Amino acid sequence: MPELPEMENYRIQLSKHILDLPITEVVVNREKSLNLDQEVFVNELTGRQVIFVERRAKHLLFHLDNGRRLILHLMLGGLLYLGSKEDRPSRSTQIEIVFGDNLVLYFIGLRLGYLHLLSAKEAEDSLAHLGPEPLGRKMNEEIFVKLMRKRRGSIKTVLVNQDVIAGIGNCYADEIAFAAGLRPTAKLQNMSEEELLGLYRAMREVLVEMTEGGGYMEMPLTSEDTLTGGANDLCRVYDREGEACPRCGDQIVKTEMNGRKVFYSPGCQHDR
Repeated sequence: MPELPEMENYRIQLSKHILDLPITEVVVNREKSLNLDQEVFVNELTGRQVIFVERRAKHLLFHLDNGRRLILHLMLGGLLYLGSKEDRPSRSTQIEIVFGDNLVLYFIGLRLGYLHLLSAKEAEDSLAHLGPEPLGRKMNEEIFVKLMRKRRGSIKTVLVNQDVIAGIGNCYADEIAFAAGLRPTAKLQNMSEEELLGLYRAMREVLVEMTEGGGYMEMPLTSEDTLTGGANDLCRVYDREGEACPRCGDQIVKTEMNGRKVFYSPGCQHDR
């Protein structure tokens, strides 16, 4: 599932291409991905412009020129592609939005994901449960330590809880734990303040590095995009079962916790 770095990469790139262009056509191939009747959705969007693209946690919010919001959650398997009608990807699409004469934003793999049209207040309310952004202005060392002190359970369980901190999922929770030298299964209640501060610094370092690396999406956003997916090569432990740890050389192992895959290096990640 796309996490903060993937969605932030999309936000940055889309903001360079689609802002202030009129929406000239909307194609809906899967009405279940919407929150409105298909005809209403199409009529509401046609003629509008996206004036700003915002990311909140794992969501993108497209701010329209009439004050409404398109809110996107790709969920598992979701992708975006931006190109011409002639450049159409060889994948089934659930929604297509045409900007201007021939620039199409293709929504792919929205079997679990959605694209909802909401008022500004409805959009705000729908995301009100989310915790602070890990790289945002409302997060710092002190706030992070206080948040962790209020929680019991493993590093991974807490980091992927969107009500605690927004935007982190399976992949980057494991990468953050590795960067901190702790196992994803380590219990927060057993950790010292120094270890929690180290976890905070690891969280920032990993998310910044992976965002700058383009995230781990499997296909580029555009035909000229050479950034998206670059973080695939930056992961140290996630999906690296059986490989040698880049830090200590021990074999990376895979286990499960609460139905989630967990990857770590037993040689240099300790459990509390």
